[in-house]
Parts: sequence; structure tokens; C-alpha cells
Amino acid sequence: MSAVTEESSAKCFGTDVKIFKHQSEVLKCEMKFAAILPEQISQKKVPVLFFLSGLTCNEQNFITKAGAQRSAAEHGIAIICPDTSPRVDIEGDSESWDFGKGAGFYVDATEEKWKTHYNMYSYITKELVDVVAQTFNVDVAKLGVFGHSMGGHGALVCALRSPGVFKSVSAFAPICHPCKCPWGDKAFSGYLGPDKETWKAYDATELAKVYDGPQLSVLIDQGKADKFLENQLKPQDFVRACAEAGTRVGVVLRSHDGYDHSYYFISTFVADHIKHHAEILSQK
Repeated sequence: MSAVTEESSAKCFGTDVKIFKHQSEVLKCEMKFAAILPEQISQKKVPVLFFLSGLTCNEQNFITKAGAQRSAAEHGIAIICPDTSPRVDIEGDSESWDFGKGAGFYVDATEEKWKTHYNMYSYITKELVDVVAQTFNVDVAKLGVFGHSMGGHGALVCALRSPGVFKSVSAFAPICHPCKCPWGDKAFSGYLGPDKETWKAYDATELAKVYDGPQLSVLIDQGKADKFLENQLKPQDFVRACAEAGTRVGVVLRSHDGYDHSYYFISTFVADHIKHHAEILSQK
């Protein structure tokens, strides 16, 4: 493992909020991640959550906008926030906001142009788990994952594709059926190629239909005023798939009048999500 270097540190509600960088072997470039570290980490191993951000975001968005520090301190839980894509220069990676830089979609690319660097799924589920375990006083046997929008998609996919790695999962306004929405069609055709059968490996709705891992209890919050709800997010597709598949994936979908897709929405319900994870991880 390459060295992890601290770039900045600040105090917030008793937590240390830090930015780190390291050389990723999986992504073959330097990557940054943020960490919210509670005071309890100095005395014992604490549970840890990965928060996966959405389109155009980086490691900074959640720590500056979500207001999660107070809840992290209350529950004694660490939160790690990785970037949303490799930060390398590839032709075409900055032509649109929903593909390329800031839009890695948490897949392992198979298309020649992207497969060297765009392997965010393996980075999140393998390399970053190891980096965090070796860097901080955390218990990765008590690891959860949550995220927003594209990152909510990533959280659901990581939990469903890596049974047992993530013991708890939740999402804010996730892209639940990317095989059937414009964002997913653009990203998957670019990163994975034209064979739509291969896309199902990164589609939470499709994965829920065949999931046979440990019991998962999924919390999803969704704003009813979210302009992306019907065309891009499709949470009801995921709920139906889980119900039809049996009882291994239980879903609580909470819909909220007036809330949109923004961090105003996330900050309103983030305490509920951290509590959801803390209660599950305390039993592991």
C-alpha cells in the first residue's frame, strides 16, 4: 500500500475532519478522500461508513454541506468520503458533467479507453477498504455504505455485489435502475460497451432480483420535488424487485413532500441515516 498523506485538518463537533491523498494502485493515479473521525477513535476501534457522492462532486461535498459531524460524534462512527472518479486526463472526459471526471458511476470499466483508470467499484470495495483499515483505528468488520444520487446507486450496488463486505446500506435519492434511465444508458454504454446484459452487474434493481447474501435492511429517502425522480431515479423499480425476490433485501422508502435533489435534502435526513447504520453495525 502506498503512503497516505494528510493534506488538511479541522475540528467540528468534536470530530477531526481531514483530507488525505494516496496513490491508488487500482485507479493508477493519485486519489483524495475525506474523513470524519470521532473522538472515540483514540480509545478504541470504531465502526466506519463510506459515503459515495453524486455527479460532479468530489471528496469535499459531503463534509462541507451535509452536516454529518454532530451525528458521527454522537454515535462514535467514522465516515470516509472518496472522490467520484479518477482525476486523470483522458480525451473526452470533461465534455459533459455526467460522464468522465466526477462521474465514474462506481463501475469497473471494460471499454479500452476507460478500463485502465475507471475502476471505481474495485477501488471502493477493495483498495479503499484496505487503505482505511491500515490507516485508521476502525473496525472494517463493521463497515457500512451510503450515498447520494449516482453515489446512492454506488452504495446499493457495492452492498449487493459484495455480500458481507458492507453490513449496512442506505441512500439519498439513488439512481435505482440505471439500465432504464438516460444517465445510466450514457455511462454504461461508455464504460461497459453496448452489451446491455453486462450492465445488469451494476444495476441495483437487477442485482436485487438475484441477491443471495446476508440479510440487508436498506433505508432510502427521496424528495417528491426532485426533478430527476421519474426519469432518472426510479426508486419504485428497486422496491418492487426486492419484494418480488423475497426477504433477503428489506427496503424502507421514505418520500418527502417539497424536498428536491440537493444537499438541503441530504442535511435534513442525514442524522437518520447515520443512526440507521449505527444501530445495525452495533449488532455485528
